[in-house]
Amino acid sequence: MEQPVSILTSPSVSAPFFPHGEPEEVGCSAELLEAAHQTIQQRYPKMHSFLMVRKGQLIAEKYYGGYHPNALNDLRSATKSFTSILFGMAVHKGELPPIDTPVLPFLKKHATRRIHPLLSRVTFRHLLTMTSGFTWQTGKKLGEPLIHRFHRNQKWASFALSLPVSEEAMGSFQYRSTDSHLLSVALSEATGMDAYTYARHHLFSPLEIHHSAWTPSPEGHSMGHVGLYLTSRDMAKFGQCCLNEGKWNGQQIMPQEWLQTALTSQTAGYPAFGDYGFQWWTGKIDGQSFSLAHGHGGQQIYLFPELDAVIIFTQDSHVSRWKNPRMLLEKFILKAVEL
Repeated sequence: MEQPVSILTSPSVSAPFFPHGEPEEVGCSAELLEAAHQTIQQRYPKMHSFLMVRKGQLIAEKYYGGYHPNALNDLRSATKSFTSILFGMAVHKGELPPIDTPVLPFLKKHATRRIHPLLSRVTFRHLLTMTSGFTWQTGKKLGEPLIHRFHRNQKWASFALSLPVSEEAMGSFQYRSTDSHLLSVALSEATGMDAYTYARHHLFSPLEIHHSAWTPSPEGHSMGHVGLYLTSRDMAKFGQCCLNEGKWNGQQIMPQEWLQTALTSQTAGYPAFGDYGFQWWTGKIDGQSFSLAHGHGGQQIYLFPELDAVIIFTQDSHVSRWKNPRMLLEKFILKAVEL
């Protein structure tokens, strides 16, 4: 399911445009941002890019290991946050039902004879917040041993819906990628378009995102939990649009009401990562509130609304162990912002 290397690194595609500025022009320390860059070079050998946007201006942009502005990044689980936004757009347009609607009637054609009796109580809100209660296994670092069985199955939606539901676990957070994929399946059923096609029409086109890829499941649905590939600048565009309450170049692209809910805590998450909104992590770093789209290996879109800042990290996704760049935020990047 991996994309060809030529697609990921092709230099022939024009780099996405993003307004540039100097750190000092938007109240940031160039010295501390340079210190973050130097630390990346010394301590983060798997880093691919580091970008910072403040007040709508791209003030830091560094690439490593042969990556460049028009290279595609494997977002891994940061894909989940895009799935959430697309789902919210469809709800806002009336293409999907309200989020407290039960999932089963909507996805019944994918359900098997092994339907658990409690499946009828699982709603789209449960999927969005990963509180569905489906039986799953999750490691301390978000590892999912059952994900390999899921990926080997030829009917992903049926697999996800056939999982037993625990009444005790329903309503409590557990990181579970199958919940995210079912959101993508529901989007396809409602709109007649896979999530990638829907994104190209309603999200990527108005954001002027032209260079992308999104891997499908065996059934043809866009993978709701992983599989999206974007350039670092386009990741920053997405983050900036979220920070701007869904507006881009004066156009309302994402529903403001959905963002207000999706980007804030809806359930207690895991201490090492934060609380959870609608497929977004939330919390505070050094007293600053953040929302985070996070993927394995260090694919991260940080939103800091009080600082009017978006910070992007991308790293090698094909690793079993990786170094979280959060230290760079705490030691250099957040301190670079003059309040």
